[in-house]
Amino acid sequence: MVLTRLAKFAAALSLGALGLHCLSARAEKPKAAPPVARAERVVVMQVTQKGYEPSPLTLKKGEPVHLRITRTTDRTCANEFVLGEHGLNVPLPLDKEVSIRFTPSKSGTLVYGCGMDKMISGKFLVE
Repeated sequence: MVLTRLAKFAAALSLGALGLHCLSARAEKPKAAPPVARAERVVVMQVTQKGYEPSPLTLKKGEPVHLRITRTTDRTCANEFVLGEHGLNVPLPLDKEVSIRFTPSKSGTLVYGCGMDKMISGKFLVE
């Protein structure tokens, strides 16, 4: 008789545990996959006596950009990279590559240039 009670108790515990497991398994929702990061586009530029080269460049809205800029001349005022729409004002030391990253957030033309009110400038055409 004691063995029968123990068997019934063990069966009840097993069924209860199984029921809780089923309920918790149903409550868990599958996790959504994280958004896929867009690949970064690398753009190599130079500042020469002609200005920022190449220009204009076509970029895509929402695509991260990694600019690698080297100033190769000291004969212009283009000793920095200013892109006000993205809060960028980065010094460009002579003959040293500088990395700048940003992501265009809207379509249109982005004008960048030197710190002298973009007297020497270039353009990004954002699609």
